[in-house]
Amino acid sequence: MTAGTTVTAPDGTEVVLGEIGTRVLLKNSRVRVWEVELQPGEAQGWHLHHNPYVVLCLSTSPCHMDWLDGSPARQLSETVGGSVYRPVSPVHMLTNDGDALYLNRLIEVLDLGEEASGGPYFGVDTAGAGFEQAGEIPAKVVVDEDDVRVQHVTPEAGESYTWRTGAYPALVVDLDLASPDVTYLEPGETYTLPAKPERTPGFNLVELRYYSSPRT
Repeated sequence: MTAGTTVTAPDGTEVVLGEIGTRVLLKNSRVRVWEVELQPGEAQGWHLHHNPYVVLCLSTSPCHMDWLDGSPARQLSETVGGSVYRPVSPVHMLTNDGDALYLNRLIEVLDLGEEASGGPYFGVDTAGAGFEQAGEIPAKVVVDEDDVRVQHVTPEAGESYTWRTGAYPALVVDLDLASPDVTYLEPGETYTLPAKPERTPGFNLVELRYYSSPRT
């Protein structure tokens, strides 16, 4: 991580980099999960990503991203339950332009960046990932990349589903602001989504697909 590092903008201004999130929620040799929280009008500060990352939105507000190198700003309008997978990126900062709270979960994929653990990438001989219940499941794929797949699951009030990982680790992110938990699962493990008394924004299931393929 580069927080505290001083970098120089094109105009010669020196900038001290900050953290990429508000606080760390989970950390192991594969992932680091941050909370990013911005109140209306608040800016995150300049920071740099050394690892690819997945963004999961819990509370949305219009935002824009500025780039230290002077590139045009990027306007962001995220959807609760939505997700995006991004590569490493130049120094930038995020500002909440709206009048509502912006809140996300940012999952750094350490194995694909500069903080790789060096551990094996061999898949585990398990059945494919899926739900144990029969019938239609209220799930939608929102990111489908070679490295990462993210599903958004929206159970009705009182409903509960059990999900089994496949040959790769995964994370379950509860999007309920009353209990925004993050759980890491090893290959072959199962997780039962907790039933809620009322319908909530649901859950994101993040599968680390790259784990099953040898890499150089």
